[in-house]
Amino acid sequence: MADQLYFRQLLAGRDFAVGDPVATQMVNFAYLIGDRESGEAVIVDPAYAVGDLVQVLQDDGMRLVGVLATHHHPDHVGGDMMGFSLPGIAELLAIQQVPIHVNTEETEWVRRVTGVSGTDLRAHDHDDVLSVGAVDIRLLHTPGHTPGSQCFLVGDRLVSGDTLFLEGCGRTDFPGGDADAIYRSLQSLATLPGDPVVYPGHQYSAEPSAALSHVKDTNFVFRPRSLDEWHRMFGA
Repeated sequence: MADQLYFRQLLAGRDFAVGDPVATQMVNFAYLIGDRESGEAVIVDPAYAVGDLVQVLQDDGMRLVGVLATHHHPDHVGGDMMGFSLPGIAELLAIQQVPIHVNTEETEWVRRVTGVSGTDLRAHDHDDVLSVGAVDIRLLHTPGHTPGSQCFLVGDRLVSGDTLFLEGCGRTDFPGGDADAIYRSLQSLATLPGDPVVYPGHQYSAEPSAALSHVKDTNFVFRPRSLDEWHRMFGA
C-alpha cells in the first residue's frame, strides 16, 4: 500500500501560488492524497492558486474526485481574510464539480465563509472513513481551533491541519475556538496507535513533518497532564 499511496505536501508561496505575498506569508500546506492504481485523488485545504493544485494532480496523472477541509478558515478553504479575498473551494468548484468533505460541526461555517452551496458539502462524523480508490482516509474530529476541525489519518501519516503543529497548536481565540476542547483533542491525538508522521497545516517550524513521538516529546502543548495544568500553563 505504501507504493500505492499517492501523497504530496505542497507549501503555499513555494510549490503553488508562487509570488502571492499572502500565500508566502501564511505558509499554508495543501496536501494531495490518492491511489496511484486507480488514479483517484483528493486535495486537502485548497486555497490561493487552486488551479495550480489541480494542475499538479493532472501532471502526476491523477484525477480529482474530492476535497477534504480541515476547517473553515479562509487560508484553508478560501474567503475574506485581513482585507484580502482568497480563492478556495468556490473557485475550485468552478473548475471541477467534486464533493467537499467537512465535519458535521463545520458545515455551516464553511458555507458562510466560502459561499458554496450546502449541496456541495458532504458532512462527516468522527471516525468516518473516506475511501479514495483503495486508500482509506480516517476522519478524526478534533474540535478546539474551530468547532468542526478535523485531522486525517492515512496509513502512517497524520494530516493535522491547525489542530496540531510540530511546535504549538492552533489558536482558540477566534470565533468558535475552545481551549478546553483543543486540549482534549490533543490528548486524543497523542494516543493514536503506532507512530504516525505529523503533517501540519502550516510550516511554523524548521521541519515540514515529524513523527508523532518526536512531537509529543518536544512540543510544549503536551506538557500539561490535566485540564487544570493546561489552564495554569496557558491561562485558558
